[in-house]
This record gives sequence, structure tokens and C-alpha cells, in this order.
Amino acid sequence: MINFFSNIFGYVLNLIYGLVSNYGLAIILFSVLIKIIMIPLSIKQEKTMRKNQKVQEQMKIIQIKHNGNQEKINQEMMELYKKEKINPFGGCFSIIIQFILLFAMFYLVRSPLTYMKKVNNDVIENQKAEIRQELGDNSISSNYPEMSVIKYIKEKDLKDNEMYINMNFVGLDLSKVPQENINDIKVFIIPVLYVISSVVSIKISTSINNKKEKEDNDKDKKEDPAEMAAQMNKSMSWMMPILSVTISLMAPLGLALYWLINNIIMIAERLILNKIFSKEEENA
Repeated sequence: MINFFSNIFGYVLNLIYGLVSNYGLAIILFSVLIKIIMIPLSIKQEKTMRKNQKVQEQMKIIQIKHNGNQEKINQEMMELYKKEKINPFGGCFSIIIQFILLFAMFYLVRSPLTYMKKVNNDVIENQKAEIRQELGDNSISSNYPEMSVIKYIKEKDLKDNEMYINMNFVGLDLSKVPQENINDIKVFIIPVLYVISSVVSIKISTSINNKKEKEDNDKDKKEDPAEMAAQMNKSMSWMMPILSVTISLMAPLGLALYWLINNIIMIAERLILNKIFSKEEENA
């Protein structure tokens, strides 16, 4: 299934690349396009989040009322979800979509000749064999062999070759992998910006999602069952960037660029949606 989506994304990315002739700019425009398509899901998530906030107090009352009787608590909570038209498993769909996007984009950026340029595998293998014969076996990366082919085509200035992709973006080579180019300080620019954007994005989301819970905690910190969730969110604010930088250091810069642009758009989207829905609630 991941290959299916990687092929579709690759087809779209190649169409955009054909218009702009730059891999980095194509990724940016592709990121914007994906976010536009995902707007209905983002709006639905925002609505669900706000509905969940509204029923938190009722859920706490149920927990206190049936303290220790988990079966009764679950029963009344399900009735509450049904009454408020909330799907308790609605977040699972969003998580699935995110994982599909994550792996599909990783496959696409890892093998752009296969998924984006649609180059026949035999042609790629023949080119790899020629490179090995000319430069030696170590000339082909074991993790990202297609990136090695793209670099070779670029160095030979074979712009008419079907495997040529312009990966130069504002002075950066998006085919490079930070882990394999640790002596080149420029390869860390995008990953660092990505990590910073991840921290900002997580903190903004946590602040918005837990605004009501924090107000309740000020009233009674010891008895608030949401206190543990708040602490977990705080830990995630540091864990996620660490995980993010690890992945971005091990993947081609094109993937880190996609994540960076996606984070920037997501921050703007979250702030705008929060402002719109907050104003609607105030007017209501």
C-alpha cells in the first residue's frame, strides 16, 4: 500500500518538477498542495478536539461518581460520546493518514528515480553497474543507491539524461544525507530548522489542546485526572524533536525539507483554525 501512495505522490511531484525544474521548489509546492487537500481533515480534527474539551468536565464527574467501577465508567462514557456525537476512535484515522504520508514520502525521497521519474529498474541497475566499474564498489550508497546515481549524473552534467534531477536548492544539495556528509556543515541547516519548527509546533499544539485543562489544574492539581496527560505532553515536547533530528540526519535532505515546510504550514494552520473556532465559541 505504501508503494501505491509513493507512486501517486511521485507522479504529482514530477508534474510540479516539470513546471519549476527544481527539486526543492517542487517539494515545497507539493507540501502546500498536500496541506490544502488535508484542510477538511484538519478542520474536523479541530472540531473533535474542541468537543472533547467540552465533555472533559462531564467525564470527570462520571469517574468520580463510579470510582472503581470501570465497567460502569466505560458504559456512561460511551453514552456521553454518543450523545455529543463524538467518535472516541476518530483520532485513529488521522494517525493512519500521518503514517501513510510519513512512509510514502520516505520511500519517494529515498528512491526518486523509481517513484518520481518512473525510470525502469533495469536502466537504474545498468547505470549503477557502470558507476561501480568506473569509480569502484564503494561509489554506490548502500542505503540510498539512487542518490548515488543522481550525483553521478549531475557531476557528468548529463542534463539530457532521463535520470537527471536538479537537486540544488538555495546552495544546498538535497541529495545529500547528513549522516554520510558530517564534514559538510551545510547539510545540517535544514535538519536544525526542522527541529526548531517541530518544537514550536508541538508547544503551540500542546498549549491550545490543554488550555482548558491547565485552568482546571490551577483549581485542583491533585485531583485532576488530566494532570498525568499534561505531564506526558510536556515530555513529548522534548522526545519528538530528538526523534525528529535522528530521522532527518539519516535521510536525504529532501525529506527534511518536506517535513520543515509541512511544520511551518501546520503551525500557521493551527493558529488560524484556533482563532476562527475561538471566535465562533465566543459569539455563541
